[in-house]
Amino acid sequence: MSRDAFGGFHPAVNFLYFVLVIGFSMFFMHPVSLALSLICALTYAVCLNGRRAVRLGLWFLLPMVVFTAALNPLFNHAGATILAYLPNGNPLTLESALFGLAAAVMLVTVIAWFSCFNAVMTSDKLVYLFGRVIPALSLTLAMALRFVPRFRAQIKIISNAQKGIRRDVTSGNILQKARHGMKILSILVTWALENAIETADSMKGRGYGLPGRTAFSIFRFDRRDAWAVAYILTCAAIVIVGAVTGAYQFRYFPTMRGQWGGVGTIVVFGAHLALAALPLIVTVKEEFIWRRIASKT
Repeated sequence: MSRDAFGGFHPAVNFLYFVLVIGFSMFFMHPVSLALSLICALTYAVCLNGRRAVRLGLWFLLPMVVFTAALNPLFNHAGATILAYLPNGNPLTLESALFGLAAAVMLVTVIAWFSCFNAVMTSDKLVYLFGRVIPALSLTLAMALRFVPRFRAQIKIISNAQKGIRRDVTSGNILQKARHGMKILSILVTWALENAIETADSMKGRGYGLPGRTAFSIFRFDRRDAWAVAYILTCAAIVIVGAVTGAYQFRYFPTMRGQWGGVGTIVVFGAHLALAALPLIVTVKEEFIWRRIASKT
């Protein structure tokens, strides 16, 4: 999918959605809720970032799941189902292994949601949301979010330029490579300092910090955003009521036991899925509309 329809909503809608889905992913350890959040987070990350999200999953997230799931049983020996005994005599239990897997899935899910947050909540959206309430903090967050991408792009430019004169980190022996790397780093730091001076002069020229200063914004809260907020709050309310009434109740020790069936539990998990899959639903709907319009022309 080439378009992110959900990113076109009002920044308040985007921010409310991510606060809720990330919060639910962090606090609910029920296997069903973890699975729903993980599937939706990874699918949306792939829609937003494409191959980069796939590489992140294969080279970083998947090894993290395996490592965390394997590490927990080595230190946590609680549980009634003993699978084997370690060389030091401690038991290896099924419950501790599954709890480690659940914790790893929760961690990976939160990381995936934050990658989506970073792609959707751009710096201009954060400044728009928090610029009037906490202007200094909103500016700091905006600059921090754009810090890494800009520096990565600039260091690639510098490296390519140095490579053209055979003075990059791939040329020469170890000592020469180190010297070339320090040269690239020195150029990058010089560029960063100069860029900071230019940014400060630009902010001063535009009247940053002066009383009564206005700001231009392209964001408008329309009827579509109102429907989205109502949808998000309705799903979140059902999830919260379900959590209070015990729909997400699940224990791993000493034996695994929790809520699995029942009409109320199914409704709660359905609301959780509807909330987590909102960006995918919106994107698929817009893609269908675009294709239908294109087929008529």
